[in-house]
Amino acid sequence: MKSGSGSLSRYLLVRMLLVVPMMWVVLTVIFFLLRVAPGDPVSAAFGGRLDEDALNVRRAALGLDRPLVVQYLEYLGDVARLDFGNTISDNRPVLDVIRDQGGATLTLTLGAFLFALLIGLPLGRLAGRHRDSGADATIRIFGVVSYAAPIFWVGIMLVLLVVKFFPGWPTYDIASTVTKFTVQPRTHILLVDAFLSGNGAAVTDVLKHHVLPCVTLGLLLSGVIIRLVRINVIQAMKGDYVEAARARGIPERRVVRRHAFRNALVPVITVIGLQVALTLGGAVLTERTFNWPGIGTELIQYINARDYIALQGLVTFFALIVVIVSVLVDILNALVDPRVRY
Repeated sequence: MKSGSGSLSRYLLVRMLLVVPMMWVVLTVIFFLLRVAPGDPVSAAFGGRLDEDALNVRRAALGLDRPLVVQYLEYLGDVARLDFGNTISDNRPVLDVIRDQGGATLTLTLGAFLFALLIGLPLGRLAGRHRDSGADATIRIFGVVSYAAPIFWVGIMLVLLVVKFFPGWPTYDIASTVTKFTVQPRTHILLVDAFLSGNGAAVTDVLKHHVLPCVTLGLLLSGVIIRLVRINVIQAMKGDYVEAARARGIPERRVVRRHAFRNALVPVITVIGLQVALTLGGAVLTERTFNWPGIGTELIQYINARDYIALQGLVTFFALIVVIVSVLVDILNALVDPRVRY
């Protein structure tokens, strides 16, 4: 028992120590990639609108006139303090952007993950149980199409279908104008604020607005989950413990549910965690398609404004989230599957 506990503690310690070099590599790549482009952020944002003296003043204020090594060290120090800088175009702290728009992106991604799990897990299990059947072929085609189809195209198609068959259903934005003005912001997460206000109509309105964006992004994720669950269920069905369960006369459905499916979920946890990066990338396109007031929408606006400081801050935040989630997934895997610790 002590050996197992020690092994787990050692594994967790190693994973936590690896966070530092992982983040250092990610931050270094982000910093230098954004400086490979010709010119500088101030010229890109204000070139042609300000004279050279005014541009130099802004460069000095942002520290861009200092040596690159000094900028790099200051960047690492700022990120360590969770200071992502101020945007150039509207002089707004990037942390304020994350705070104000992060709630919308959070509910979108969580809703997409929930939808993906609700359809991906049962369809993957069904396809794995009935391998090479008509249902298996249909589910596999659905999984490939849902993953490969451009997310903005899926969103537009869903909007057209909803407009035709469900007229009046909201197809853009996070809530109606009335809800935005009546719900008092407390947590900067509109759905939570609507619950806290006790306004049932506002909660219903926000949930209805979430349906299309969450389904659109969830379909992208479901394709990965379907294929992964199917493959692992097929492999688990060949295990000795499954044959032993069948030999004891346990019904096939129960064998699949309690034995094969449970063991097939272990690698799914890892992949779901790794899909965070894909989800954040898909959220940018989804938010743009549905005029969703999240971080992705702000990111596109800052790209159009050539605000490299805002771009650097938001991309850094996304990268940190991906690194943290990957470590948490590793820890969860070690807790679920003791073999991972060794």
